[in-house]
Amino acid sequence: MNEHEHFMNEALKQAKKAYNKLEVPVGAVIVKNGTIIARAYNQKETKFDTTKHAEILAIQKASKKLNSWRLTGCDMYVTLEPCTMCAGAIIQARLRKVYFGVPDEKTGAIGSVLNLFEDYKFNHKPEFEQGILENKCKNLLQDFFKDLRKAKKKKN
Repeated sequence: MNEHEHFMNEALKQAKKAYNKLEVPVGAVIVKNGTIIARAYNQKETKFDTTKHAEILAIQKASKKLNSWRLTGCDMYVTLEPCTMCAGAIIQARLRKVYFGVPDEKTGAIGSVLNLFEDYKFNHKPEFEQGILENKCKNLLQDFFKDLRKAKKKKN
């Protein structure tokens, strides 16, 4: 297992925590100098807050740990392609690079629907790479929505 797979597996552990709380299973970790400095998972259902995405929560934790809103030299590993809100926060936080598992064809803002990192003239342009443990990330999401549909069907 290479370094990227190791960190994406850590993000997947976070995503599984979200799954167990009936949250869309997205997990994120932020790494600086080869060490995880923040971990988070989606909590918008349990916290009743649209902004409680894994990426935002991880950025908040990393900022607190580093005592800075600037996360220069940090990389994020996230199981699902970030949305526009999260991509904007990543740009603002000055993250160096984002690694994501699976593209989000409905709301992805790093290439699937639009690309905030490349198509606009922002002051910071994070690098990105997709497809890290893509099948594991995709399967977790598919299983979650399959279970959700089953539960809904059973309820009706």
